[in-house]
Amino acid sequence: MEHTADWELEVWGPDMPALIAEAARGMYGLMEVKTSEDSRCHRRLEFFADDREQLLVSFLGELLFLAEAESLAFDGFLLKVDGTSLVARLEGGSIMSRSKEIKAVTYHRLEISETERGLETSIIFDV
Repeated sequence: MEHTADWELEVWGPDMPALIAEAARGMYGLMEVKTSEDSRCHRRLEFFADDREQLLVSFLGELLFLAEAESLAFDGFLLKVDGTSLVARLEGGSIMSRSKEIKAVTYHRLEISETERGLETSIIFDV
């Protein structure tokens, strides 16, 4: 959902790793990121948080940082969530193009809910 200063993305997945991966894919989709297939890279990241929402925001925030600071984006996600800790093994490449900018991932109205199809949330991005 678009707004002049914010974008809202609804995501769902059967479990927390799937929800996080779909949120990352959705965020890159909003930014219209295209990565190089020639320069593949791998990263390992670890996060510890007070709750699932903080875990999600921390992970997406780090992906935004890596896009800005190192011009990297990821399309391969091997994620292990244990409570409120996350170990991520990522595969991606250099960003060849990006049409839109996201400034930040917000906590505004962020709540991960359990539903019939698994976990769901809406993430609001500051643009």
